Order: sequence, then structure tokens, then C-alpha cells
Amino acid sequence: MTNPDDIKDKFYEDLDSLIKTIPKEDKLLILGDFNARVGTDYTTWEGIIGRNGVGKCNSNGLLLLKTCAEHSLLITNTVFRLPHRNRTSWMHPRSRQWHLIDYVLTRQKDRHDILVTKSMCGADCWTDHKLI
Repeated sequence: MTNPDDIKDKFYEDLDSLIKTIPKEDKLLILGDFNARVGTDYTTWEGIIGRNGVGKCNSNGLLLLKTCAEHSLLITNTVFRLPHRNRTSWMHPRSRQWHLIDYVLTRQKDRHDILVTKSMCGADCWTDHKLI
């Protein structure tokens, strides 16, 4: 979130270029900490997010959503109806509010290959994020 816009733009340009190198018939899974909040507006972003998003969209979320729209990608974390603790991946240290900022993306046509995407409560690892 604290990176300047030119750094963010470069990241998404690089991601765009990389996605374009993957043949459309190949399976594609992108996992990452995007520091993006995509929100819950599944009607505007139909096919990109499901009905189970978390919170409000931020500027990084908008960049991610636009990239997903351009490449027909689905944000799988928002598809499954799970308890809040299994949909969020990171707690803000000051507000102590849980957010969804780590994602699993796939091509919309490959939605049937994803059985569930959820955060793992209590996984012991060296990060302040839950494992997805």
C-alpha cells in the first residue's frame, strides 16, 4: 500500500506481460499477497469475484480487478461461502480488523477445477498472514 503508483503500475504491467505469455488452453493459477481489497461488488465485477468477498475495495483492489477483467480471471477466494475466519488472511495491527488481501486467481473457464479456497487458521509459519 505504501509503494508509489509507478511501482504498482510496473508490477501490474509485468503481471500482464507474464499472463499474456501463458497459452489460453493452459491451466493458470496465480497465488499472491497483492495487498489488495477487492470488496463485495460481485454485480459490477461479475465473473471476477463471487458473492463472498470481504470489506470494501481499495485502490490496489481496483488494479487487481481490472487485471482480472482483462484476462478473464476469477478471484477464487470470493467464490466459496465460508466462515469469516476462513475468508480473511491478514489482521490490521492497529484496528485488529481482518482483511482479505492474499488471493488465488485462475481462468474463469477453469472454475470447476477449484474445490475450495480458504485461509488456514492456526497454521504455524513465519508470517503475519494466514496461509491460503
